[in-house]
Amino acid sequence: MNEVYRYDENQLGKVEIAPEVIQIISGIAASRVEGVVGLSGGVASNLNQLLGRKNVKKGIRVELDDQLVIELAVVVQYGYNIPEVGQEIQEQVKSAVESMTGLIVDQVVVRVDGIKFPQEKNTEQESSGRVR
Repeated sequence: MNEVYRYDENQLGKVEIAPEVIQIISGIAASRVEGVVGLSGGVASNLNQLLGRKNVKKGIRVELDDQLVIELAVVVQYGYNIPEVGQEIQEQVKSAVESMTGLIVDQVVVRVDGIKFPQEKNTEQESSGRVR
């Protein structure tokens, strides 16, 4: 994925977009969807890591052959409707990538890799240090 996507060529030169840019835009858009805990597959769990690392290939894959296809692996918070969260991720990623790059996104594939359960507080465990 070292190639760049030639977006625009004119008399001044050309504009090229690296796949990593599309990955970062997609990751940020997905992480802003309510119910998304994070991206799966080793992609940064917080925004600073996501922007600061060069290797953001795990968890988000970008393919551009005849179509631009973005695949994301996510973790959803327990209690949220998974199909609704998935659809919202698709809409947000498509919108963000298209508005920022001018490229047409043909598909956004969302794979839910996990569910995060809320941390339960056990008052007995907290007060005595052990479960009864």
